Amino acid sequence: MLRFRLKELIADKEFRDGRVITMVEIAERTGIHRLTLSRLANKRGYNPTADVLDRLCNYFHCRIEQLVEHIPDQDLPEVKI
Repeated sequence: MLRFRLKELIADKEFRDGRVITMVEIAERTGIHRLTLSRLANKRGYNPTADVLDRLCNYFHCRIEQLVEHIPDQDLPEVKI
C-alpha cells in the first residue's frame, strides 16, 4: 500500500513559513482540485495521477520519497522477481 505524507508536508511547510497553509491555497497554487487533495490526505488507497504527484513535489520542493511511502501488505505473499 502507498501512504501519502501530504499532511506531514503541510505541517512542515507551516512551521517553516510560520503561517497556516490551507488545502484551498495548495489547490490554487498547484492547479489540483481541492477534493483531490482531500482524498489524497484522508482516503486510504486513493490512487492519484503522476501529474498530481509531480505538482505536489514541485509545490513542496521535495522528492517523491518524501511525499509517498510504501507500506508492505502483511497479508499478501511475497512476490519474487
